[in-house]
Amino acid sequence: MKLKLIILPLILFLSFGQTFAQYPQVETKLDKKIKTFLEDNASNWTDMNVPLSDGKIIYDIIIKNGYTNAVEIGTSTGHSAIWIAWALSKTGGKLITIEIDKNRYIQAKANFKKAGVSKYIDVRMADAHELVPQLEGKYDFVFSDADKYWYKNYFIAMEPKLKVGGCFVGHNVGMRANGIRDFLDYIENAENFATTFDKNSRAGMSISYKLSEK
Repeated sequence: MKLKLIILPLILFLSFGQTFAQYPQVETKLDKKIKTFLEDNASNWTDMNVPLSDGKIIYDIIIKNGYTNAVEIGTSTGHSAIWIAWALSKTGGKLITIEIDKNRYIQAKANFKKAGVSKYIDVRMADAHELVPQLEGKYDFVFSDADKYWYKNYFIAMEPKLKVGGCFVGHNVGMRANGIRDFLDYIENAENFATTFDKNSRAGMSISYKLSEK
């Protein structure tokens, strides 16, 4: 009986510790505002948004590499974009995020304002099939979380715009969705990219770093 009483608090402590550790350390007023917003809305990200753990993964990639010019394909209502913007607030960068659905676009803009990250995000309502190839400039981070059958096309469109050392992350690559296999075959055989898969993401995340120009 005593053993059970000891083990139960320990399990609860470890579970709490894992959840708590998923958020970055709060150092500024903006950190506190973002973290509070994410905590208060933790159960509301149901409309094709990434889970909290995956948001932290992309945050860490941006911070680790000091990325400043990011593109997100598929905003939904803004959960992943807030994580990206949070990281960019540390590196001095900005995000272009693209959403085709008007209602999700409006909700995302409202969420960005409430979270305090609007200044770090250029949110565009557009068809990513058309806009992504038209994007000008160079970028160092791309997060693809839109229509899975178009992932390969998004990658091909962004590859020449991605700086050497930059990163292309594909979300939900563990799904058996149409086009995912073609995308994975393509990136794994791209000689100027090194691709790994984050085992901590239940949805599956491919992480492809650009090693050189073609």
